[in-house]
Amino acid sequence: MTFKTLVRPLLVVTATAGASAFAQPSVEALTSAAQNVIINRAQLTAFKALPSRFEDAKNPITPEKVELGRMLYFDTRLSKNQQLSCNSCHDLNRFGVDGKSFSSGHKGQLGGRNSPTVYNSGAHLTQFWDGRAATLEDQAKGPILNPVEMAMPSAEHVVETLKSIPGYVTAFQKTFPGQADPVTYDNLAKAIGAFERQLVTPSRFDKYLAGDEQALTHAEKAGLKTFIDQGCQQCHYGPALGGSLVKLGVIIPYPTKDQGRYDVTKRETDRMVFRVPTLRNVSRTAPYFHDGSINDLQTAVTLMAKHQLGKQISEAEALNIVSFLDALTGELPTSYIAKPSLPASGPKTPRPDPT
Repeated sequence: MTFKTLVRPLLVVTATAGASAFAQPSVEALTSAAQNVIINRAQLTAFKALPSRFEDAKNPITPEKVELGRMLYFDTRLSKNQQLSCNSCHDLNRFGVDGKSFSSGHKGQLGGRNSPTVYNSGAHLTQFWDGRAATLEDQAKGPILNPVEMAMPSAEHVVETLKSIPGYVTAFQKTFPGQADPVTYDNLAKAIGAFERQLVTPSRFDKYLAGDEQALTHAEKAGLKTFIDQGCQQCHYGPALGGSLVKLGVIIPYPTKDQGRYDVTKRETDRMVFRVPTLRNVSRTAPYFHDGSINDLQTAVTLMAKHQLGKQISEAEALNIVSFLDALTGELPTSYIAKPSLPASGPKTPRPDPT
């Protein structure tokens, strides 16, 4: 699958020493200005409300598939040392992240990029920071076999492990009826993908997009207007407010050795191209950027204005935007993400291997 790279701005100069040069308006002035904000709904066409789930015709969602995918998502037996699951780095009770710059994998090894949230990721054009996986199903196959992450030696070993667990054999047969040998690595990925396609977190912003003017506060509307006026929606659009491929450092180079999608394709046009992170739940998913280098959302906003838009926005403008971003915090589907009972191991189930 070929992805179109958008060489245009990403989110939006840290509040550095230069920020003190800005005359900061009083709280009263900001409040008064916020109350007078009027947003033309024609300006909202870049955004889309979240659906209840993200469908894929190649992997129809069924209750059985979701149930199996939920079990697999939480099962540490899919890792070599049997200490790590998908949920270890993408904690569903923590808005799909672990709060670390780099996640700890097999034998404590650190990944080279920040673990992004899994919530609303079905809206993304592509998966992983470098876009190397086309779908959630493709993405699900990667970490299990990555020697730095879950470190299983092969897909065949994963399948052997699953076949050694009687409850999983039954679950795969129920989920993929009519298949002579349903316990496959592809079917594992389909089940996890189906589960993840319903990890959706609607927020008050979705109600606002649907026409409820009271869903956002005056301050949040003022932040939305600043977000639009500064051009943030050029890259943060669609239901996830992110998910496309964009060059990092469009105007001012971003200091990093990571070359992004270039490391996958070796095409010069892909140098420094990364997937745009979703802004859904962004106030709850620090640290930020592919390198997990920024812990403060206001700093992240001002840095992106500098590198992507070539703008030095004021502290007040950054705070305005942060107010809007707070409104993107959604509701966690608590019953959907509850850890399920996992099938018991069988006599031939491999033991943990810490090596």
